[in-house]
Amino acid sequence: MTHYLNLWPNPFKMIKLGIKTIEMRLNDEKRSLIKIGDNIEFENKETHEKLTCVVTNIYKYANFEELYKHHNKSSLGYFDNEEAKPSDMNLYYPQERIDHYGVLGIEIRKI
Repeated sequence: MTHYLNLWPNPFKMIKLGIKTIEMRLNDEKRSLIKIGDNIEFENKETHEKLTCVVTNIYKYANFEELYKHHNKSSLGYFDNEEAKPSDMNLYYPQERIDHYGVLGIEIRKI
């Protein structure tokens, strides 16, 4: 099965370069359908460039704090000189939705 997800330019670039290997999302109705072995087609929100990856693992957590504890920051899309803060995800998801759905770490590999 192929899933379609949009990404901002920076995380798209980091996946394309093979640095970011874990995509972080809510475990909502749409993302809960993603399984190991599925493909994800990412689309850059600005350039509309597309990139296909295969799902190699799925990690489920109650919140982003737990996810960040279990994965290194480069795999999550941070550069070495950046601080990896779970609160960064509040720019994308309201806390109520995080509390309701929980979160996923979707491990991917470029095809």
